[in-house]
Amino acid sequence: MDEKKYAKLEQSITPKPPILKNVIKAFLVGGTICLIAQFIALFYMTFFNFTERTASNPTVATMIFISMLLTGFGLYKKIGQLGGAGASVPITGFGNAVVSAAIEHKSEGYVLGVGGNIFKLAGSVILYGVFSAFLVALVKTILVKLGVVSW
Repeated sequence: MDEKKYAKLEQSITPKPPILKNVIKAFLVGGTICLIAQFIALFYMTFFNFTERTASNPTVATMIFISMLLTGFGLYKKIGQLGGAGASVPITGFGNAVVSAAIEHKSEGYVLGVGGNIFKLAGSVILYGVFSAFLVALVKTILVKLGVVSW
C-alpha cells in the first residue's frame, strides 16, 4: 500500500471531532469561570468598598486560589475535561498548572520534587510577565525622558 492510499484509508477511518460542540462547551465553561470572577469582583466592591480598578487584584488572587483548591481536590481536572480550552484560558488555568506540577512531583520529595518542579510549566508565564513588564517600563521611561509623553 502506498502513502496516498494509506492517507485516504486513514481519513476514512478516523472519526471527525465534534468541533462545534467542543467550541460551545469551551465557551460555556470559560464564560462561567469569568461570570464567577465577576461576582467575586462585585462582592469586593460591595462589601469592602473597592473600586472597579482596585477590586481586580483581589479577584484574580481569589480565582487562582479557588482553582488551586479545586485542583488539589481533583475537581479542576473534570472541569478541564468538560470545557477544554475554556478551562485553561482564564487565569484559573495558571493556578491549575502550578498545583498540578506540585502534585505530580510530590513523590520525589518536597524540596526536589515539589519545589524544583512547581513552576516548570508556569515559570514561563511568570518569566514572560516579568520581562514584558520590564520592557514596557523601559519604553515608558525613555519616552518620558525624551519628553514625548508625560505621566
